[in-house]
Amino acid sequence: MLNIQIDQDEVKQLYLEKLEEKIQEVDAELVFWDAAELKRRTCMSWNTIQEKFFFDHRFPKHKIGGKWYFPADKAKTFLLEWMEEQNN
Repeated sequence: MLNIQIDQDEVKQLYLEKLEEKIQEVDAELVFWDAAELKRRTCMSWNTIQEKFFFDHRFPKHKIGGKWYFPADKAKTFLLEWMEEQNN
C-alpha cells in the first residue's frame, strides 16, 4: 500500500509563483498599449483618463494615424509615479 501526503500550502505557493511568472510574461509581450488597453490597465474611463493625467506633459503618448499608442513600460512607470503623487 502506498501513502502519499501533499503539503497544500506548498502546492498553493508553487501555483502562485507559476501564475506570477505567466502574468509577467504576458505583460512583457505588450510593447505598446492602445486606448482600450490603457482603460483596462487603469480601470478608468477615457473621460477620466483625459481629466486626470492624459494631458500631463510627462505622460508618454503617440498619435499614429487616428489612434493613440502608449509605450507600455514608460506608461506603466508614469502611472505608478502619478499614483504616488495622488497620495500626497
